[in-house]
Amino acid sequence: MNRTLMMIGRWILSIALFIQSMAVVNAGQAQPSTPARMVDLLIRDGAVLTMDAQRQIFDPGYVAISGTKIVAVGPVSELSARSWRARRTLRVPETVVMPGLVNSHTHLAMTLLRGVGDDLNLNDWLNQYIFPAEAGNVNSQYVATGTQLGLIELIRGGITTYADMYYFEDTVALETKRAGMRGVLGETLLDFPAPDNKTWESAVQYVERFVSRWRADSLVIPALAPHALYTVNRSHLEEVRQLADRLDVPILTHLAEAKLETEFARQNFNMSPTAYLASLGLLSPRTLVAHAVHVDQQDLQILKQHEVGIAHCPQSNMKLASGTAPVPSMLAKGLRVGLGTDGAASNNDLSLWEEIDTSAKLHKLIGGDPTLVSAPEALAMATIGGARALHLEEKIGSLEAGKLADLIIVRMNAPHQTPVYNLQSHLVYATKAGDVSDVLVNGKWLMRHRQLLTIDEKRVMDEVRVFQRQVRQSLKSVLTPQSSSAVR
Repeated sequence: MNRTLMMIGRWILSIALFIQSMAVVNAGQAQPSTPARMVDLLIRDGAVLTMDAQRQIFDPGYVAISGTKIVAVGPVSELSARSWRARRTLRVPETVVMPGLVNSHTHLAMTLLRGVGDDLNLNDWLNQYIFPAEAGNVNSQYVATGTQLGLIELIRGGITTYADMYYFEDTVALETKRAGMRGVLGETLLDFPAPDNKTWESAVQYVERFVSRWRADSLVIPALAPHALYTVNRSHLEEVRQLADRLDVPILTHLAEAKLETEFARQNFNMSPTAYLASLGLLSPRTLVAHAVHVDQQDLQILKQHEVGIAHCPQSNMKLASGTAPVPSMLAKGLRVGLGTDGAASNNDLSLWEEIDTSAKLHKLIGGDPTLVSAPEALAMATIGGARALHLEEKIGSLEAGKLADLIIVRMNAPHQTPVYNLQSHLVYATKAGDVSDVLVNGKWLMRHRQLLTIDEKRVMDEVRVFQRQVRQSLKSVLTPQSSSAVR
């Protein structure tokens, strides 16, 4: 019997050992080590300002990028659990990693007219200086050089997307693509002869070719840009709307920029500029209007109803004494409001940081209320707000998984940047364009450590000086002796 018991004991022990060994094997199969996910670029250790719906800030944080898109954003503390493997890791302490800025309205090639006709009202500025200068100088090469000069300034200031209205827009698109910048680029349409197209019919044909060439591009979005209701007649504006519908492209236009425009609309159409464009079907979710200064509550409701984007250009409006757009009311109504620099001929630079700072301060002064247009609201207008104004918020404007990899790195260790107590407030009231150290668009570096990687700055500056002499000669009858003796 003892022998039997011993045999039973050995049998039980063998079964127990077998069960134990199988448990170990199964445990290994049930809990495999998490495979590391490969990404192209991991940016970490800076404060990550996401500008997402919750306005999350991860400090320190990380952004993981594969190809042209962001795949993950979060706090550095979760990196080990996520098991990221990166082909390149960039550690950026004492910086802010944030969405690239969006300049929602400019005329980029007008950098070559910077400082021409300052301190004038809009009507005199356009008719005595700008239109004559453009008629005598603007051609494809002029636009190429002016665009390159503007792109240098945009990139150095951390702007990764811009909306443009000018002539020879196919040339603007080509230079934008070469520089690696993202642009919503509108070919300007006018009733009178323009530098690139002398008739309306030729302008429409140009637009058709322009849209066909660029409509599938990853960086360039072609658009139609009827200048304004006082330079494009009713039938032509209706044609623009039909063309935009057929080609499925955005519309960029000026709206209610000056009192003269409002008076023109009242006298000729017996309605406000906003109501007039709405009556023509020109206002829609594909439309962005620049300025919208002289608008009332009824106009704002129309813009809201049609989901129209608005480009607020505070410094240009101040310099031309055009007035102040009712931005606090726009924001309160949830309108799509972005910030624009306008052209360098009316500003006179392309720094969106200055527009951010000005937009926050101007409305406090006008409204007599220091709480109006808070720092977070001003910063939002330059990022996710600008994306909303361009109807691109699903692709850009914030750092979120699935969005395009358009971001900038801002150094926060300069004397004027120190100390930091409130990050968003600091970015609005203290940060300058020169604090931007790195710019990434579509997953590609355009600037690293303040060094441009896609544009030959020296060559562009040499070409600019040639056009400077040409413009001065063409305007010698109206330029003052002081201006004509400027740096040669």
